[in-house]
Amino acid sequence: MPDIWVDYQVRICLLSYRCYRYSGGQGIYVRYLSRFLRELGHDIEVISGPPYPELDDGIKLIKLPSLDLYSLPEKQRSSLNPHKLSSLPDLTEWLGVCGGFFTEPMTFGMRAYSFLRNNNQYKKYDVIHDNQSLSYSMLKIKRLGVPVVTTIHHPITIDRDLALKAAKSSWEKMGIRRWYSFANMQLKVAKKLSHFITGSQNSYRNIIDIFKLPRANIRVIYDGVDSSVFTRVPEVARSENRLLVINSGDTPLKGLKYLLEAVAALRSERKVELMIVGKPMKNGYTQGLIDNLGIAGYVNYLGQLDTTELVRYYSMATMVVVPSVYEGFGLPAAEAMCCSTPVISTTAGALPEIVGDAGILVPPADTGALVEAIGSLLDNPDRRRHLGEMGHRRVMQMFNWENTAKQTTDVYKEAIEYQHSSKAR
Repeated sequence: MPDIWVDYQVRICLLSYRCYRYSGGQGIYVRYLSRFLRELGHDIEVISGPPYPELDDGIKLIKLPSLDLYSLPEKQRSSLNPHKLSSLPDLTEWLGVCGGFFTEPMTFGMRAYSFLRNNNQYKKYDVIHDNQSLSYSMLKIKRLGVPVVTTIHHPITIDRDLALKAAKSSWEKMGIRRWYSFANMQLKVAKKLSHFITGSQNSYRNIIDIFKLPRANIRVIYDGVDSSVFTRVPEVARSENRLLVINSGDTPLKGLKYLLEAVAALRSERKVELMIVGKPMKNGYTQGLIDNLGIAGYVNYLGQLDTTELVRYYSMATMVVVPSVYEGFGLPAAEAMCCSTPVISTTAGALPEIVGDAGILVPPADTGALVEAIGSLLDNPDRRRHLGEMGHRRVMQMFNWENTAKQTTDVYKEAIEYQHSSKAR
């Protein structure tokens, strides 16, 4: 970087269409990236739709309320009076939900553009960072003259294709295609933007393959783990035969089905129990599978946990299992390793990059491989302890939010310079 950037304070607007506080990668990404960007001396504001992120004191949160219809019971959604909808984003969101479309990325972009354009708010910022909404309005924001940087955690088309593969009927497949139709918008918008960040080499390859973007436009920057928070709680004893899995999204992508089948097989010989951080699918599929496998008494849903409770459960678990059939990064694996908890993970997506040789890797969608790996680790407490120590060292060396923020700042500077050089031409 040229000398002009030494001690230069960048004014950053970080956009995110939704931010769960304690689970789901987007909210955690916004929380920690904003914290460490500020610690580097930059001025950062966050614009978010609901649910809103938890941010450090001193970081301004600008809330863009939506109808947030998917948080409402279905009867309440359908009874909404469209005549009371006062804006185009509200009407678009309501019509989308009625038709089975997921419109939040698009309508958030519409609201963000209106806010930024109002009274020239966009002039407050040197750069606007879009956290994977990739809405059509990002192109309007770009035309305001502010450099735009976009994080793509991984292509949503992968989620769609895995959901289609798991669908049981043509009717279900039609609904999935409709729900994920926003992925087509993201593909179109990305082609007209220039600076991207992604969290793993695997996602980098997937983005190039699916989005057809130039390699030079994408920077791989690993997410971090806050080791001051995610650390072994010494007064919490390790449980025996307790498996923990993080399943915040409860979609086919997470591979919970294969872990449940493995638990059923292990229960024939062991008193193993499974704790699930997250909530079951609304359609009852997961609970039906648990009942059919006869393991309802040994599987417990913990719901969404705050960070303190999550760290306690990491510290209490005999091991953490990550059965995903795809992961763009794999934050639960890194968090567990930082807590010195041994990890069994699939080789799906970016997980081998995260886990490396500090955990046990098995093929995705392979119940038998999970059974064998879990059983062998339950029988070997010395190996569990060794893997926990290796995992902690690996995370401390590789996944640091300060490094993430520094490298992200480099991308901001490149985008700003690119914008200036484009104006000069």
